[in-house]
Amino acid sequence: MFNKDSIAKLILRLSLGFLILFHGVAKVIDPSSIEFFGNRLAEFSLPSLLAYGVYIGELVAPLMLIIGFYTRTAAFLITVNMVFAIMLFHIHHLIELNQYGGWELELQGFYFLTAIIIFLQGSGKYAVRPS
Repeated sequence: MFNKDSIAKLILRLSLGFLILFHGVAKVIDPSSIEFFGNRLAEFSLPSLLAYGVYIGELVAPLMLIIGFYTRTAAFLITVNMVFAIMLFHIHHLIELNQYGGWELELQGFYFLTAIIIFLQGSGKYAVRPS
Protein backbone atom coordinates (compact mmCIF):
# COMPACT_ATOMS: atom_id res chain seq x y z
CA MET A 1 0.00 0.00 0.00
CA PHE A 2 2.60 2.57 1.07
CA ASN A 3 5.85 2.91 -0.78
CA LYS A 4 8.60 2.82 1.89
CA ASP A 5 11.12 4.41 -0.46
CA SER A 6 8.82 7.37 -1.16
CA ILE A 7 7.95 7.76 2.53
CA ALA A 8 11.68 7.92 3.35
CA LYS A 9 12.17 10.57 0.65
CA LEU A 10 9.21 12.53 2.03
CA ILE A 11 10.63 12.46 5.57
CA LEU A 12 14.04 13.58 4.31
CA ARG A 13 12.48 16.41 2.26
CA LEU A 14 10.35 17.58 5.18
CA SER A 15 13.27 17.41 7.62
CA LEU A 16 15.61 19.52 5.49
CA GLY A 17 12.84 21.82 4.32
CA PHE A 18 11.56 22.74 7.76
CA LEU A 19 15.00 23.00 9.37
CA ILE A 20 16.32 25.37 6.68
CA LEU A 21 13.04 27.30 6.60
CA PHE A 22 13.55 28.39 10.23
CA HIS A 23 16.78 30.10 9.16
CA GLY A 24 14.96 31.91 6.36
CA VAL A 25 12.14 33.06 8.61
CA ALA A 26 14.72 34.46 11.06
CA LYS A 27 16.15 36.53 8.21
CA VAL A 28 12.71 37.87 7.31
CA ILE A 29 12.15 38.83 10.95
CA ASP A 30 15.55 40.56 11.07
CA PRO A 31 16.14 41.98 7.59
CA SER A 32 19.33 43.72 8.77
CA SER A 33 21.02 40.34 8.40
CA ILE A 34 20.89 40.81 4.61
CA GLU A 35 23.08 43.90 4.94
CA PHE A 36 25.51 41.84 7.04
CA PHE A 37 25.64 39.18 4.30
CA GLY A 38 26.05 41.85 1.63
CA ASN A 39 29.03 43.32 3.47
CA ARG A 40 30.59 39.88 3.80
CA LEU A 41 30.13 39.24 0.07
CA ALA A 42 31.78 42.59 -0.69
CA GLU A 43 34.82 41.48 1.34
CA PHE A 44 35.16 38.64 -1.18
CA SER A 45 34.76 41.09 -4.10
CA LEU A 46 31.31 39.72 -4.87
CA PRO A 47 28.26 41.94 -5.47
CA SER A 48 26.42 42.60 -2.24
CA LEU A 49 23.16 42.19 -4.15
CA LEU A 50 23.80 38.42 -4.06
CA ALA A 51 22.88 38.56 -0.36
CA TYR A 52 19.22 38.48 -1.38
CA GLY A 53 19.85 34.97 -2.68
CA VAL A 54 19.62 33.83 0.92
CA TYR A 55 15.86 34.30 0.65
CA ILE A 56 15.80 31.88 -2.27
CA GLY A 57 18.00 29.33 -0.51
CA GLU A 58 16.34 29.57 2.89
CA LEU A 59 12.69 30.41 2.10
CA VAL A 60 11.71 29.54 -1.46
CA ALA A 61 13.75 26.34 -1.88
CA PRO A 62 12.68 24.85 1.49
CA LEU A 63 9.03 25.50 0.67
CA MET A 64 9.56 23.80 -2.69
CA LEU A 65 11.07 20.79 -0.87
CA ILE A 66 8.26 20.60 1.64
CA ILE A 67 5.55 20.42 -1.02
CA GLY A 68 7.68 18.45 -3.48
CA PHE A 69 7.68 20.99 -6.31
CA TYR A 70 10.78 20.86 -8.54
CA THR A 71 12.48 19.00 -5.73
CA ARG A 72 15.83 18.56 -7.44
CA THR A 73 16.01 22.26 -8.29
CA ALA A 74 15.17 23.16 -4.68
CA ALA A 75 17.84 20.80 -3.37
CA PHE A 76 20.38 22.31 -5.77
CA LEU A 77 19.51 25.83 -4.56
CA ILE A 78 19.99 24.76 -0.95
CA THR A 79 23.33 23.16 -1.86
CA VAL A 80 24.50 26.44 -3.43
CA ASN A 81 23.22 28.35 -0.40
CA MET A 82 25.24 26.09 1.90
CA VAL A 83 28.39 26.49 -0.19
CA PHE A 84 28.07 30.26 0.18
CA ALA A 85 27.34 29.98 3.92
CA ILE A 86 30.38 27.79 4.49
CA MET A 87 32.71 29.87 2.31
CA LEU A 88 31.59 33.23 3.73
CA PHE A 89 31.18 32.41 7.39
CA HIS A 90 32.54 29.00 8.31
CA ILE A 91 35.61 28.29 6.18
CA HIS A 92 37.88 28.58 9.23
CA HIS A 93 35.87 25.80 10.92
CA LEU A 94 36.22 23.34 8.05
CA ILE A 95 38.76 21.11 9.80
CA GLU A 96 37.95 21.94 13.42
CA LEU A 97 36.27 19.90 16.11
CA ASN A 98 33.89 21.37 18.67
CA GLN A 99 34.30 21.13 22.44
CA TYR A 100 32.57 17.74 22.46
CA GLY A 101 34.77 16.19 19.77
CA GLY A 102 32.26 16.54 16.94
CA TRP A 103 32.87 18.34 13.68
CA GLU A 104 32.41 22.09 14.08
CA LEU A 105 30.32 22.19 10.91
CA GLU A 106 27.97 19.31 11.72
CA LEU A 107 24.83 21.32 11.05
CA GLN A 108 26.09 22.90 7.84
CA GLY A 109 27.47 19.55 6.70
CA PHE A 110 24.12 17.87 7.41
CA TYR A 111 22.23 20.48 5.39
CA PHE A 112 24.73 20.32 2.51
CA LEU A 113 24.88 16.52 2.28
CA THR A 114 21.13 16.06 2.74
CA ALA A 115 20.48 18.51 -0.08
CA ILE A 116 22.86 16.55 -2.32
CA ILE A 117 21.08 13.29 -1.45
CA ILE A 118 17.68 14.80 -2.24
CA PHE A 119 19.05 16.21 -5.50
CA LEU A 120 20.28 12.75 -6.51
CA GLN A 121 17.20 10.74 -5.52
CA GLY A 122 14.35 13.15 -6.26
CA SER A 123 11.08 13.66 -4.44
CA GLY A 124 9.45 10.25 -4.43
CA LYS A 125 5.78 9.85 -5.27
CA TYR A 126 4.43 11.89 -2.33
CA ALA A 127 5.00 15.28 -3.92
CA VAL A 128 3.10 17.93 -5.85
CA ARG A 129 5.39 17.20 -8.80
CA PRO A 130 6.97 13.77 -8.27
CA SER A 131 10.42 13.14 -9.67
